[in-house]
Amino acid sequence: MFELDNYWTKDVENLIRLLKSDYNGLSQAEATKRINEYGLNLLKPSSRINTLSALFNQFKSPIIILLLLSASLAFLTGDQIDGIIISIIILFSSLLGFWQERMATNAIEKLISIIHTHTTVLRDEKPVSIAIEQIVPGDIIILAAGDIIPADSRIIEVNQLFVNEATLTGETFPVEKNIDILTEKTPFSKRVNLLYMGTHVISGTGKAVVIHTGQKTEFGKISARIKSKPPVPEFERGIRHFGLVLLEIVLLITITIFGINVYLNRPVLESFLFALALAVGLTPQLLPAIIMVNLSRGAKKMADKKVIVKKLASIENFGSMNILCSDKTGTLTQGIMKIHSTKNIEGNNSNKILDYAAVYVSHRHITEYRLDMCFQITGVILYG
Repeated sequence: MFELDNYWTKDVENLIRLLKSDYNGLSQAEATKRINEYGLNLLKPSSRINTLSALFNQFKSPIIILLLLSASLAFLTGDQIDGIIISIIILFSSLLGFWQERMATNAIEKLISIIHTHTTVLRDEKPVSIAIEQIVPGDIIILAAGDIIPADSRIIEVNQLFVNEATLTGETFPVEKNIDILTEKTPFSKRVNLLYMGTHVISGTGKAVVIHTGQKTEFGKISARIKSKPPVPEFERGIRHFGLVLLEIVLLITITIFGINVYLNRPVLESFLFALALAVGLTPQLLPAIIMVNLSRGAKKMADKKVIVKKLASIENFGSMNILCSDKTGTLTQGIMKIHSTKNIEGNNSNKILDYAAVYVSHRHITEYRLDMCFQITGVILYG
């Protein structure tokens, strides 16, 4: 396995040699061998773990735990009917929540499977189009406008190549790429001789040699960091708090009633069974089912509006939202700057400024607008 540190500081020829590749790319046999060694170029987690985790999470609520205790006590006291009824309610509410979340996950996976992204690489000295999952370290990729960068790569040939790296840096302006060797201390956003997985080409053409794939890419590292346990939704946190309070109340009342009966010289066994029956009776057996049915109805209505709900508890959070804030990286926007209005030196609206700006841009042959150009344009218009 190749361990290439600071590969933005290395000469292209030496880098290709270290990768045991060449400018004509890998052979198909070597690529297959490397797929077996490095695995597919994917970031997907194990679906089996997700399924088991989703099923297990349905039984973590304090209310469900309280109902499980109630069902167990009902069976122990010989009240088979109550035990069966409570067990059916637990299974119904838990499986309903699991089924709804699983259906949402399957829908998302189907949408992803529809999108088959391909890239052009050199295999057996010929350019071929392959799925990005088949990319391996050492592959020579050929890039053009509109292409998605399939893996972290080092540029070996470039022709006015501009790449949008907003997914990694948050900067919406395209970055011009070159093949220059950089210093070791060059910051991440300034490594202009590298291409990163998840970014895409705006204009120009180029070739690059793949260095890292899958989880070893910068995008993969970010993906691994955000796989930590997500914060608990406020609605779910409230239900858990209510369940814990209810559990404490039931235990307190049960112990108190049992203690009073024993103090009054009632038979211990009868006092104990009475306290257990009281605990079962105080438990709101239908509450989880009611919650799940209502949340599922909400998910169904949102699905009718083409919205997929992965976690049912998020519906209540979304419904109670008053203000939604987003950053500037294009989460809810296009990430494209547009002129809203133009004012002259007196502060009045003037369309003539647009004419001057168009003349200036045309004269300079500017194809990519940047913020620093605004100051130059303003200076020419107002004072030129």
